[in-house]
Amino acid sequence: MGRRQAVSAKKPGRAMPKKPAARAKRVKPWSSAEVAEAFRRFAKANPQPKGELEHVNPYTLLVAVVLSAQATDAGVNKATRPLFARVDTPQKMLALGENKLREAIKTIGLYRNKAKNVIALTERLVAEHGGQVPRSREALEALPGVGRKTANVVLNIAFGEPTIAVDTHLFRVANRTGLAPGKTPREVEDGLQAVVPDRYKHHAHHWLILHGRYVCKARAPDCPKCLINDLCRWPEKRV
Repeated sequence: MGRRQAVSAKKPGRAMPKKPAARAKRVKPWSSAEVAEAFRRFAKANPQPKGELEHVNPYTLLVAVVLSAQATDAGVNKATRPLFARVDTPQKMLALGENKLREAIKTIGLYRNKAKNVIALTERLVAEHGGQVPRSREALEALPGVGRKTANVVLNIAFGEPTIAVDTHLFRVANRTGLAPGKTPREVEDGLQAVVPDRYKHHAHHWLILHGRYVCKARAPDCPKCLINDLCRWPEKRV
């Protein structure tokens, strides 16, 4: 037969090398001394940080946090200030009813579903907990409209537990600074619980939320005013 067909110059089993994919830059983790220093500075600047949702007792705190989902604290306060002046117990909320509650909070996003949840969780509180806000995470998360973040806020503020509630501000700060990076709020929460010294855990989420809200903002972080800009790992920090 004629000449054999030319074979490929490439040897079997030796594929052409591929260009390595770009790897994300790894940020050097914070040392325990750096973490302690960061929270020492937060504590010095604001020894007793407070959450910005207005409330008068654990029940109204729980309601306010449920209403704050996908809404600003200022917007929630504007609606709840007159509401809580006359409705500050589960019994009074049930007497008010869903329709009147909906009218009272109609300036808050998703108010229809939130009003439904508030009435449902209030009925559950009365039926299963004697009208008292439970101190158990499981019991809190079993209430309609209550997730892990809401439970953490209530446990921390109402009962003094060293929980860390991860909202969008705290999630951004933890990832941007490299303090406790994570792909989900739970990963960030667990990371912070692992690195924050026990003596700072009670106020940790308040400091970080306020820092994210007023300094380490999403669009225009005010790096020159940041208390921890020398510790921050963000490659785009402006200092």
